[in-house]
Amino acid sequence: MTSSQQSTATAAVAGESIAAEYEPELWLIRHGETEWSRNRRHTGRTDLPLTPQGEQAARALAPRLDDIPFDVVLASPLTRARHTAELAGLHPQLEPQAMEWDYGEYEGITTAQIQERSPGWSVWTHPIPGGESLQQVADRADVVIADVRRLAPKRAVLVAHAHFLRVLAARWIGQEPQLAAHFSLEVSTISVLGWDRGVPVIDKWNG
Repeated sequence: MTSSQQSTATAAVAGESIAAEYEPELWLIRHGETEWSRNRRHTGRTDLPLTPQGEQAARALAPRLDDIPFDVVLASPLTRARHTAELAGLHPQLEPQAMEWDYGEYEGITTAQIQERSPGWSVWTHPIPGGESLQQVADRADVVIADVRRLAPKRAVLVAHAHFLRVLAARWIGQEPQLAAHFSLEVSTISVLGWDRGVPVIDKWNG
């Protein structure tokens, strides 16, 4: 092999290394309470603040995160997620792909109110007029997962929203996004996605 060929081969190996996917942990934090989350109203792109209780619960996350080294720290740009991250002692990069589901005409109302118009309606199985489909949310989750696996050798954290994080967890383990219907997620909780001998797993949920 000539020196030129050797240099080309070395560069190719280096390029493969840079492009390789890691198998990091991904910590998921749902934002603190807002007035609408307390009332179970669909809160997509409406930029609501945390309640005082939500702020207190977000601060309580800080001791649980103090000694954890994160390669990548991400948060949805919506105030409730960004403020939760900051109160928890994190300094996030804002990730627009991690915004909550766009609920279109159903923004700000509850499932019970929607079912008065459309009996049997569920966000997981029915269309949302003027909003995103479940597949569109899953596609955004896939982008976030790919970025985390590309950028975080050991561990990343994402502060975001209930429905989005539930869909992301389903996609992390290679399942269809409809599985997210079975993952309840409370405000101000920490969940951990990881790996078991090369298989993506949910290590902890709703903690």
